[in-house]
Amino acid sequence: MAIIPKKHEMPTQAPEVRAHNFSEVALGYSAEIAVEEANRCLNCKNRPCVAGCPVNIDIPDFIARIKEGNFEGAYRVISKSSSLPAVCGRVCPQETQCEMKCTLGIKFEPVGIGRLERFVADWHNENTAEKPAAPQSNGHKVAIVGSGPSGLTCAGDLAKKGYKVTVYEALHTAGGVLVYGIPEFRLPKAIVAKEVDTLRALGVDVETNVIIGKTLTIDELFDMGYEAVFIGSGAGLPNFMNIPGEAYKGVYSANEFLTRSNLMKAYRDDPHTPIMKGGRVAVVGGGNVAMDAARTALRLGAEHVYIVYRRSMDELPARREEVEHAMEEGIDFQLLRNPVEILGYNNPDDPRDPKNGFVTGMRCIRMELGEPDAKGRRRPVPIPGSEFELDVDTVIMAIGTSPNPLIKNTTAGLEVNSHGGIIVNEGGLTSRQAVYAGGDAVTGAATVISAMGAGKIAASAIDKALMARK
Repeated sequence: MAIIPKKHEMPTQAPEVRAHNFSEVALGYSAEIAVEEANRCLNCKNRPCVAGCPVNIDIPDFIARIKEGNFEGAYRVISKSSSLPAVCGRVCPQETQCEMKCTLGIKFEPVGIGRLERFVADWHNENTAEKPAAPQSNGHKVAIVGSGPSGLTCAGDLAKKGYKVTVYEALHTAGGVLVYGIPEFRLPKAIVAKEVDTLRALGVDVETNVIIGKTLTIDELFDMGYEAVFIGSGAGLPNFMNIPGEAYKGVYSANEFLTRSNLMKAYRDDPHTPIMKGGRVAVVGGGNVAMDAARTALRLGAEHVYIVYRRSMDELPARREEVEHAMEEGIDFQLLRNPVEILGYNNPDDPRDPKNGFVTGMRCIRMELGEPDAKGRRRPVPIPGSEFELDVDTVIMAIGTSPNPLIKNTTAGLEVNSHGGIIVNEGGLTSRQAVYAGGDAVTGAATVISAMGAGKIAASAIDKALMARK
């Protein structure tokens, strides 16, 4: 059989339609297309794709099941390694991980591993009502701080081994960044809820509206009988540029903007937590969060949306697929541009003027690429005298986040680095005995799958440590 050189296209909503709704953009493979795509797999003996997966899913094995039409069998293979297959199939950057290692990709396009994972997970969710059975208890208790990808993964792996696991979540809905950060059109919240329900079936308890460091401390968790604690509290502290005008009304962090839309449903006509809609919007940054914020603003009714990024398209860190979708939807990419001031309306003669303090524009400067920086990317350098103004009334800062300082400030003996990330060893153990950490709380903002990988590593280390006490 001749090899099909390109992976099968993912069906999507038309750009002119999806730009005005929050329904999922990608529609998923049919069973027929999934089998055809699976048949592109060479079933390599050295299995390089597995090494490229942070949670080491047996990729050739699950793809072999798809070839046979055994979709439930494929799901069982994936779920041995991943607690969130429907999530990973949608938001993981497979193109820089498993698919980058794919042998077929040397001469042709790699196998669409992520698209196949999504198909398998969706098929299982649509066709299988059976819940996993909770394993027999081993008598040990572990607390998980945060219900994001690292916390849920750690919880799932430990629950499968018989641990009594409780996940503590600060917000009112479980899922962490999966529910407050990633928009519905990329990751439907029903998918996240389904994955969380699967963990509950394994015996995991989820306690929402509990802020560790306020409601309870780490020390109090140990007083409650937990033998180990895993901190997966993420990186929810937004970064700003510290330029003039960032205090004007209409300036958001991407975290706030996306949380108001995704979790607090600010897109509704009568929101409890409102957000500025319409007008002209500038999103500063070039990562996946910037793409999410820009595309959300468009769906909320913005008449024009800019991405303002200080490097070129070649350095843009967002996934190619997300960039392409944004461009198809009409997002205006202002590349090699950097903000220097946010402009606002001030009328000191009439403090009651309702326009006072609101954004009216953003002054930017053109950039050029100079010598490489410490990460190997060419450093952006301002071009003197090249300043110009963008006519906008909303500015969204999407230039990264840092770990929330609450836990480190309330936990004695917990060492952190200069960026506020918790310092851990290879197994995720912190400077505190029996306290582990992983994901964005350690690394700063990164990918969902890398956080899941950290959760798996910590779960293994916790199990090894607690079993050694017997």
